Amino acid sequence: MMNDEAAVVSAPASLDSVQVRFDDSRSVADAGLILAGTSAERLGLERLINRWVDLGRRRGAFRPGRKVMTLVNAILAGADSIEDCDLLRSGSTGKVLGHRVMAPSTLGTFLRAFTFGHVRQLDRVLGEALARAWRAGAGPGSARLVIDVDSFVGEVHGRLKQGAAYGYTKVLGYHPLLASRAETGEVLHVRNRKGSANTQRGLIRFTQELIARVRRAGAGAEILLRADSGFWNAKLFAWLRCEGVAYSIGVKLHKHVREAIEAIGQDAWAPLADYPDTGEAQIAETTLGSERLIVRRVRTFEAQGELYPDWRYFAFATNRAEAIELVEAEHRDHAVVEIHISDLKDGALATSPRATSAPTPPGA
Repeated sequence: MMNDEAAVVSAPASLDSVQVRFDDSRSVADAGLILAGTSAERLGLERLINRWVDLGRRRGAFRPGRKVMTLVNAILAGADSIEDCDLLRSGSTGKVLGHRVMAPSTLGTFLRAFTFGHVRQLDRVLGEALARAWRAGAGPGSARLVIDVDSFVGEVHGRLKQGAAYGYTKVLGYHPLLASRAETGEVLHVRNRKGSANTQRGLIRFTQELIARVRRAGAGAEILLRADSGFWNAKLFAWLRCEGVAYSIGVKLHKHVREAIEAIGQDAWAPLADYPDTGEAQIAETTLGSERLIVRRVRTFEAQGELYPDWRYFAFATNRAEAIELVEAEHRDHAVVEIHISDLKDGALATSPRATSAPTPPGA
């Protein structure tokens, strides 16, 4: 939030021409919005939204771009309610955003007009924004694109939250699907779901949209999709093979999987040299139907290891043909998605609706 003591170029033709100066050495909160505003301006986000988000004759339908961008910048500045969006009208903040800042009441009217169809329209905007950013140099170019897919629980509070429900974690919230780029952490696709949704609900459609989006954006080289055992799905495997997408996806240790692992000869297990001295790990491979199955087994030497006196097994299926050491190591790197999810929960998704609703009257 730029204070009135900051001297800012008034109504700039382009945010690239903005110069910010301060008459004291104290920090000024939210001055970093200039960077986000400049990026949005260069990507033409407001114009994209005006072009592709059509609310018809609903109230609040006029020029949706400035309303969406007001919401986005307010979230970046820490707003977690409609009323908090008013902080963008403090001081000189509005002069460095590249769009007119809308009032909270206008934003509320705009959001109440939204349907899931309008969310899909914003999806199209995000896909085109990704393509523009990648064409500007942020994309993988001719390099391989590694995508991590996972789901997580976004906790909320209040019994009247639309879509919020208790799932397998016994926590009230939503259960989104997320796809992120391994190297950068950028979100490539996301789909919110009700809290009680099964991990795989909508997975194949989500993956189809994801692969189509990154290819339209310019991912012309190899694509590697990684996921944990919650996404083990034979139909998904078949579709990925048909599309020429490489994958390594965890497998649950059902009876037939355990039998396949137990059939691996002891001389087939190779030690992992980079495993910590507190234990040991070995890898081997076999087949599970038509799938290549790579297995890692682990045991620890610490006192805590007494809880697991024997090997613990972790398996994943893959259509990759490279050496087992490389494929296994890169699959383990899927854990980086937890960092991306944590960053989202502390950042943009920290503003998920979670204010406690009004208490239910006694006897209701």
